[in-house]
Amino acid sequence: MKTTATTPVKIWDLPTRIFHWTLVLGIGFMWLSAELGGLWMDWHMQVGIFMLALIIFRIIWGFVGSDTSQFGFFIKSPVNSIHHLKALKEGGTLYHVGHNPLGAWMVVFLLAGILFQALTGLFANDDILVEGPLYGLVSESTAKALNGLHHWWFNVLLLAAVVHILSVGFYKIRKRTNLIKAMVSGSEDWPVDQQPIPTTPKFKSPWLALSIFVVCYGVVYFGLEALSRL
Repeated sequence: MKTTATTPVKIWDLPTRIFHWTLVLGIGFMWLSAELGGLWMDWHMQVGIFMLALIIFRIIWGFVGSDTSQFGFFIKSPVNSIHHLKALKEGGTLYHVGHNPLGAWMVVFLLAGILFQALTGLFANDDILVEGPLYGLVSESTAKALNGLHHWWFNVLLLAAVVHILSVGFYKIRKRTNLIKAMVSGSEDWPVDQQPIPTTPKFKSPWLALSIFVVCYGVVYFGLEALSRL
């Protein structure tokens, strides 16, 4: 098998990587706790609030964060996505600094989808012990509809997650591109024959990211506490 010489290129900042893997663990826990039910639903609700703050943080980081984390950096037009798909079908492997044009739209869908999931969960209940903090602000029929939507939409998110995982596997097996390694270490193995070799993107301070998240969590947590008392 032909081996292509590569050089490591720093792609992902620490906050984005922590966000990514925290989101993975969070989604896994949300599924497991929902399946177990009972007292686990208390944890389901608390982690759901944490996830809502996490998504809001990522949206803000998409405007003020490091280069490769900003939406304006990695979101391309649908035409670029079509060209990228054609290149994949033709056997090409074009490396990108950050998300590729197809992966970028999956990121947008997952962020919007998880945000929607978290928001509907605020009005949901398990018909036994636990109800969302905003359950009392809507009618019973509206809460029931949102509860059903909350359960149905999670299946859509699981399907999207499966597509995402399969895509990562495809890039690893067929394209020899280890996306998981890059999201763990922050560096991508860039082939030296694809010129120019990119320089390290501008990274923002992890302390800035932490500060933004703390504010997001505080606003979400105490904001929901206040709304639940209305």
